[in-house]
Amino acid sequence: MELERLRPTVLRVTLHTYELAAVMAAARYVVTAAPGDVPDAARDQLGEVLRDYDAKLRRLAAPTGRAQPGRSRPLA
Repeated sequence: MELERLRPTVLRVTLHTYELAAVMAAARYVVTAAPGDVPDAARDQLGEVLRDYDAKLRRLAAPTGRAQPGRSRPLA
């Protein structure tokens, strides 16, 4: 994993696919089955991040503009 600060609130992160998969799996857990002590606002923010991630992943999987089924698991 590599982290680089580009600006005070912007980081560039370089991850192996397995590292990113672990982070996204944890985020999906929090959104779908998190304990009650996780604030709703935090779950909502993670849900937005996951929706954006899923959309970007679909675009990566389909460079011609056609989505490839089964390439990503979108958030419900």
